[in-house]
Amino acid sequence: MLAARRSQGLAILVCEAYPREVRQRLREAGASEAGELWRWVLLRLAADVAVDVVCAADLDCPLPSGGELERYGGVVWTGSSLTVYHDQDPRVQRQIELVRAAAARGVPQFGSCWGVQLATVAFGGRCAAHPVGREFGIAQPIQLLAAAVEHPMYTRKPAAFLAFTSHADHVVTLPEGAQWLAANLYSPVQALALETPAPFWGVQYHPEYDFHEIARLCVFRAEELLRQRRFASEAAVERFVAACEALHRDPGCAEAAQELGADRTLLDDSVRRREIANWLAFVRKRAESASSSR
Repeated sequence: MLAARRSQGLAILVCEAYPREVRQRLREAGASEAGELWRWVLLRLAADVAVDVVCAADLDCPLPSGGELERYGGVVWTGSSLTVYHDQDPRVQRQIELVRAAAARGVPQFGSCWGVQLATVAFGGRCAAHPVGREFGIAQPIQLLAAAVEHPMYTRKPAAFLAFTSHADHVVTLPEGAQWLAANLYSPVQALALETPAPFWGVQYHPEYDFHEIARLCVFRAEELLRQRRFASEAAVERFVAACEALHRDPGCAEAAQELGADRTLLDDSVRRREIANWLAFVRKRAESASSSR
């Protein structure tokens, strides 16, 4: 049920991009549904926002269109188990159409993982399967590029940082006009920004995750991760999960941080989620400016 209204303050639409059956399996592994996790994070960062969650991958779920989209100050796209270049899949098609419709209505958008891939394909770029499989857990260090220095998504973000990640596909060709903002050795495009015609900020990693979520996602994906030798053994999986859960309970647990190689850029919520906080500040300012000009 879409209930948020601009009259209640800043309204954000979260597009949950996992199909229903995968959401169920995530819950069984102890993970949050992506849309509900994003709702929780947004409210932690801005308690006064109104957040609606729509299940964009469910064909029986109505999606907002036309003027309905203009009720929102911004749209957030979650991760997904779908494959964005399977664009004949109606679950993918409807999301491509929605991201274009929101942009056409002037609504700023933010996407993590699937979200950045969705925007890439929607606006003329290309994604593909990563040749060596899934990047998972704690990403190889991510470096900001020259364009990020002046971009508001990375205000007060360190020039190099760690992040949570889980993706088997990645961006291989940027859409025309995209700003390339961040990279690492695993996937060159770790962040981009578009004006198409409204701003879309996208990151390949997951600033919304915490140590508990990545631990439960590891349980969910353990078979695949072992098959791809992301972990050497089931015991290694168990150690990773245990260290993540220990840090979730106690961010000051030095032993667990050392086990994972986690630094302040990952341990400090305010640093790890800086991109989201910056986006919220951006859409709030944009909404206030639009309101004052009426």
